[in-house]
Amino acid sequence: MLTSKPTLEVCLSPALLHLFSTKDTITVIIDVFRATSTIAAALDNGATKVIPVASVSECISIGQSIAHSITAGERDGKVAEGLEYGNSPSEYPVDFISGKTLVLTTTNGTRLLHMVNDASAIVTGSFPNLQAICDFLMAQNKNVVLACASWKDRFNLEDALFAGAVATIVAPHFTIHCDSALACMSLDDQAKGNYFEYLKRGAHYKRLSGYGLESDMIYCATPNIHPVVPILQGNELLVYKG
Repeated sequence: MLTSKPTLEVCLSPALLHLFSTKDTITVIIDVFRATSTIAAALDNGATKVIPVASVSECISIGQSIAHSITAGERDGKVAEGLEYGNSPSEYPVDFISGKTLVLTTTNGTRLLHMVNDASAIVTGSFPNLQAICDFLMAQNKNVVLACASWKDRFNLEDALFAGAVATIVAPHFTIHCDSALACMSLDDQAKGNYFEYLKRGAHYKRLSGYGLESDMIYCATPNIHPVVPILQGNELLVYKG
């Protein structure tokens, strides 16, 4: 007897999230440049947890209440006033982040994390943990929504390309009748695995490179260097242990 496969859909912007049902799904929050890349790097390099918050003031307040914590985040590509560190994944090597709590706020990604409240599980994905996310989704056998943080609600190329890469890898295990997912898979086919070169044409690449952040974007477009699945437990992102 044939069993139906779970579905996979792609939401291209937080402004479109209300059109999707995230109830009992695995929802993957995607903010390639740079929140979800930084989260993967910090956790893989030994951070005890990442606490994603929406506002700078909340970030400062929580950081003051937790020992061995680091407050970090950006607004429009720059370290936010009042915070200690930025949103560059390379800022969090093992010898710096291991054993510490990272309290993080960003322009797009951490906001989207707080918009989903009825999913079976919420995880974060980017190219550095691409295969780990795909393996997790295939193992769970549940409906999936790939939710792109975009840039101030506007479609961006990097999040859509990552969604396409995920959809392409896991496609044999899912029913994909979502046009945005199919479009993202076409982007992945065009990129042919050369993610950074493909993304150099994007508006967000041009915006961040203007701040001198090209090395960050190379990092964020490099697949499978942080094989972890950050999963939201309460208000904390932890490494999924299975």
